[in-house]
Parts: sequence; C-alpha cells; structure tokens
Amino acid sequence: MKEYERKGLLERVERESATLGASIPESISVQGEEIDLREFVFEIKRRETIPEGERDRVERAKRNLRRERLQRKERLEEADITKEEGEQLVENIIGIDRALNALENLGSTNLEAEGSAKEAADQKRWMSFLQQALGNESSGKRSRL
Repeated sequence: MKEYERKGLLERVERESATLGASIPESISVQGEEIDLREFVFEIKRRETIPEGERDRVERAKRNLRRERLQRKERLEEADITKEEGEQLVENIIGIDRALNALENLGSTNLEAEGSAKEAADQKRWMSFLQQALGNESSGKRSRL
C-alpha cells in the first residue's frame, strides 16, 4: 500500500462522523476469541437496567474492544499490508467504534434521570430555605417575593 493511501485510511478511522451509518459487525475476533458482537450489544441494550454482574462483563468487553481497536489501528499504521487489507481493517475499526459508542451510551439515560432527580431535590431544598427565611415554615401560605 502506498503511503498516501495509508494516510487516507487512517483519516477515515479518525473522522468523527465515521460511525454514522456504520453497522456493528456480526462477529469479531478479539484477543483470539470469536465474539458475536452484534448480538452482545443488542442483548445488553434491550435491558432497561444492567445487573451488577453484567456491568463487569460490559466493562471487560469495552476494555477488550478498545485494546483490539488499538492493535488494528497500529497494524494499519505500521504493517506491510495491501490496500484491500487496509480497507478491511478500517471497516473493522469503524465497526468496533460503533459497538463502543453503543456500549458507552448505555448509562446515559440513568445519568439523565439522576440529574433530573438532583435538580428537583435542589429546588425543593431552595423552596424550603426560602419558606424558613420568610417565616412561612409552619403556615401553608406562600408569601409574595
């Protein structure tokens, strides 16, 4: 592969929009072990919450996927490979990125709910403070501010 072709492939890997429209690979070899990646990601995403034992499994999978991504990127950067092999590596790396994005976003809904709950609690404490400061703690009346 020529150097400009390698640079073009590396640029595709690093592009922020690379995972748009990309699909998660059906299966992938990670650390010498074949994994049904698509099935794993969809199985985890189907659940409303991730049980404690599964969290460890998900974190381990994310670490292994990051390691595999790095190894494939290094191979793309340094190995003596054909353009076709490079294209395949890019597709694999982008697929891994897509799976990682899906796994990273699992907890975002819970974080949003937690943030909303904290904000509601802050507002309640603030209203309680205002009521105490205005001397309306025991009466149910609200004074004008």
